[in-house]
Amino acid sequence: MKKILLIEDDIILRENTSELLELSDYNVITAPNGKAGLELAKSSLPDIIVCDIMMPELDGYGVLEGLSKSEETKHIPFIFLSAKTERKDVRKGMDLGADDYITKPFEEDELISAIESRLAKAAILKDRAEVQENEKDTTIANDDELRTLNDLKNFFDDNGKEITQDAGSIVYEEGQHSNNIYLISKGLVKCHKLDENGKDLTTALFKEDDLFGYTSFTQNIPYQETATAIQDTKLVALSKNQLTEVLNSNHTVTLELIQLLTDDLMGVKDQLLQMAYSSVKKRTASTILKFAEKLNRNTEDAIRISRSDLASVAGIALESLIRTLSSFKDAGLIEIEGRNIRILDLNKLQQIS
Repeated sequence: MKKILLIEDDIILRENTSELLELSDYNVITAPNGKAGLELAKSSLPDIIVCDIMMPELDGYGVLEGLSKSEETKHIPFIFLSAKTERKDVRKGMDLGADDYITKPFEEDELISAIESRLAKAAILKDRAEVQENEKDTTIANDDELRTLNDLKNFFDDNGKEITQDAGSIVYEEGQHSNNIYLISKGLVKCHKLDENGKDLTTALFKEDDLFGYTSFTQNIPYQETATAIQDTKLVALSKNQLTEVLNSNHTVTLELIQLLTDDLMGVKDQLLQMAYSSVKKRTASTILKFAEKLNRNTEDAIRISRSDLASVAGIALESLIRTLSSFKDAGLIEIEGRNIRILDLNKLQQIS
């Protein structure tokens, strides 16, 4: 039975989380603050640690730094658990060596899945290390090698060109040379294109800390769609030639980027299936939820978005969207004030078919 150390100062959340982990056949030990958690980690050597960030005595960052100083604890998988979702906090935790970051409130399956994934990864890395030791592999890893997407994003921050885009301004247009790849530091960007009937269709939404603008790394293919800032946005641009050089010499991060592209492709397929087969109500509800997820830390906070952008992403006529929004309002699912939409009943909105 795998041992989990849960470090959380909120007693109710600590007890509830501990109970659900025990029901999933984990041996759970708990600590009420960072200082006690660090001491318990060193004495009990758990298989994985789930830790809050904002705590008395010692915060989560301090716990992770303390663990990294000991050979016995520095390789223990570490998951941050916190309500803080600002980009700088996520990146800070990942830069310190955290394996994952889960925001409150979270679903049980989300936490269990993250734990299982990190335990599996740790087991694979342990097996690999044992094989290398047996074979007396003397290969020394390059300290400058980029290994993860987080490393790649840091490379963007350090080497890219900062660009500011006002809301409504165009980042690039369909048909232009695809010279740059972009990382969003702040804001929201939509990619869109005109169909054969002249209707503007949104193909993707990108939020803070997302990469976008990639077409082909081996061919001189122009941008296949237009990218427009929905909010005031800050970007970091890296030339395609620079990125290609990085990927050629950092194969691990290349695999990470391939996985990102695969996930994007699956998302596009899901969107196409939804547009093809879902009802207008289902598409409208899903689009509201998608924008809420992209724009807010709390899904039920108000979103400020144009009706045309909502209709474009949903793939329906503007008039149909407006009628559907009115029906949602009458049913008590949402609240509308000008351009602001607030979700009142998240569960019912998710269940619309």
